[in-house]
Amino acid sequence: MKPLIELQNLSKQFRIGKKLLSAVRDFNLKIYPGETVGLVGESGCGKSTVGRTLLRLHEPTAGKILFDGVDLLTLSPFELKKMRRKMQIIFQDPYASLDPRMTVQDIIGEPLDIHRLAKGRAKKARIEELLHLVGLNSSHMSRFPHEFSGGQRQRIGIARALAVEPEFLICDEPISALDVSIQAQIINLLKQLQKKMGLTYLFIAHDLAMVKYISDRVAVMYLGQLMEIAPSLTLYKNPAHPYTQALLSSIPIPDPTIEKTRKRIVLKGEMPNPLKPPSGCPFSSRCPLAFEKCRNIVPRMQEISPEHFAACHLLDERKNR
Repeated sequence: MKPLIELQNLSKQFRIGKKLLSAVRDFNLKIYPGETVGLVGESGCGKSTVGRTLLRLHEPTAGKILFDGVDLLTLSPFELKKMRRKMQIIFQDPYASLDPRMTVQDIIGEPLDIHRLAKGRAKKARIEELLHLVGLNSSHMSRFPHEFSGGQRQRIGIARALAVEPEFLICDEPISALDVSIQAQIINLLKQLQKKMGLTYLFIAHDLAMVKYISDRVAVMYLGQLMEIAPSLTLYKNPAHPYTQALLSSIPIPDPTIEKTRKRIVLKGEMPNPLKPPSGCPFSSRCPLAFEKCRNIVPRMQEISPEHFAACHLLDERKNR
């Protein structure tokens, strides 16, 4: 199957004073039509930067961004505007992503105006349709964002993203600012919309249990680089990279007996300064299994089993035994 999204050696640097911060380095990822790819990792590892760079909200420093075979970096501003109908984003903070001075009708109607998709009665009918689609109703149209709960605000943000009938949605930590009781509602809504509309998702999150529930495949990032990617069940059952193993060991288990006795992998130290990344594997300074090769040579991504890839020198060592 041909991928809908393909990132090839994507890199993004930010200038900090006289230095360059590499937020994303040589990132490769394919996302296929109709699937959900979860993207996980510690805060500051570059997850959101990948999502925003994919949409060209940040301009990439190097690499290619292919949407259905079209390189977005070759498009003119007019062509990019047309392409953005197919790609939308749901932001993390429903409090900050909605203009407090606009009504719900204006917020959801704005994309319809920008892309000249509907006006007058047709526009109003489309806004009502979108509100019903996300579990709200037409009586909410004249209200302002401050009159809604966090979960309702996020539903409005989802309706706005769906207004232009996109094929691909970036969900940038869409539940992290919500109460736990509301998170499951939003996740189930996203799954229902995906099934109904044939959407493709890049789901960026910290909640590893929720990522497992919604994702077909999961990609693990550390310090701007891809460490491991595999089908969701494969990754959670048989993580290959030491960093992935440490991440998954932090997921709480509801059974108190198992939770008390299970072994956790506690990483020492903090993520290295991205202005001075390690010369070899980015995880080498915190990896309990690191050896000399890890500190000097960047590991290549290699296939462990069908669709399961990881970048770790330990995999070579195991093969040679």
